[in-house]
Amino acid sequence: MLHLRKRVLSHLLSAAPAPSTSRLLSLHRLLSAAAPAVSPNPSFAVEEYLVGACGLTRAQALKASAKLSHLKSPANPDAVLAFLAGLGLSGADVAAVVAKDPRFLCAKVERTLSPVVVGLTGLGLSPCDIARLVLLVPDNFRQRCVVSKLEYYLPLFGSFENMIRPLKHGSSILDSDLERVVKPNVSLLAECGIGACDIAKLFVCSPWILCAKPGRVLEMVACAEGIGVPCGSGMFRQALQAVSYLSEDKLAAKVDYLKKTFRWSDAEVGIAVSKGPFVLVSSKDTLKRRSEFLISEVGLEPAYIARHPSLLSYSLEGRLRPRCYVMKFLTENRLLKRHTCYYTFVKATEMEFLDKFICPYKEAAPHLAEDYAAACKGEVPTRFRFT
Repeated sequence: MLHLRKRVLSHLLSAAPAPSTSRLLSLHRLLSAAAPAVSPNPSFAVEEYLVGACGLTRAQALKASAKLSHLKSPANPDAVLAFLAGLGLSGADVAAVVAKDPRFLCAKVERTLSPVVVGLTGLGLSPCDIARLVLLVPDNFRQRCVVSKLEYYLPLFGSFENMIRPLKHGSSILDSDLERVVKPNVSLLAECGIGACDIAKLFVCSPWILCAKPGRVLEMVACAEGIGVPCGSGMFRQALQAVSYLSEDKLAAKVDYLKKTFRWSDAEVGIAVSKGPFVLVSSKDTLKRRSEFLISEVGLEPAYIARHPSLLSYSLEGRLRPRCYVMKFLTENRLLKRHTCYYTFVKATEMEFLDKFICPYKEAAPHLAEDYAAACKGEVPTRFRFT
């Protein structure tokens, strides 16, 4: 009988058919028919079962078995494996789920797992979506409250894809208390003038803000305002995201670094941060290299950079440097009909840049497009060729 059970499980896991709710609800009945209820067996070897039936490595099985020492029979784990096969998970997927959450094998299919699937299907999730959720957060999936939490989060994030992105880095949003933590934070941000779409973007990029204690979020709001970005402004979401990474001491140190690196006054730092909060979380190396290039090579004034902080967000080798060469080439050869500032060269999309600063000069400078393309690859010639 044990041999028959293993054959049934092996077939289910290797086949991994297209999942459907009706198939899922009948799979454990098929398994029960193939293998009647088994009485507790003191000799049941959990570690061997994890290797043979679940596909874990010996090391994974040894670690997982410590959490399953109470199991005396394969009956419930068999039903769970059938459930996972019904979702369309492959053998490798099943091994990943069990290794991540060994106690998933103890979940009750009829009482917990199947009702969760029915509930999530009712929210509009596809079988594929549900399978992805199991792989990412198996411990949360075996709790029926996951349905009510997703019922709140799906409209908050705007889509399943948006909601699942933070789950790739941890399950904190599903572990957090909706009534005491999450909903108060959402209400607070709405009161700060952040719209629903921006709230979703904020939580996709920085889910820890959603799960932070409301008092901590209040501190973030005050900090964002303290660096010169008032509630309701277009940059407030970005400012909030930036300060969420920094303690008060680290924020002060970063401001000092900006002043020193870009030769900015307090007022200029305020202008730069209010227009581009991302500078607070940019690495020191990134900031230093751009400062050296923009001030020493391009010849920009510190105040100019402060008024256009987005210059610091572009690739140095792929954008700032090649377009500087084009600007200097066109200027030195008097091909520009009127003065054009460097920021205009940089902010243009690639298509706009080619249309405005490369294509019009094909006859006057036939090698310009070729030299620009080489510059974008880092193969910058000593001087752009005119003929």
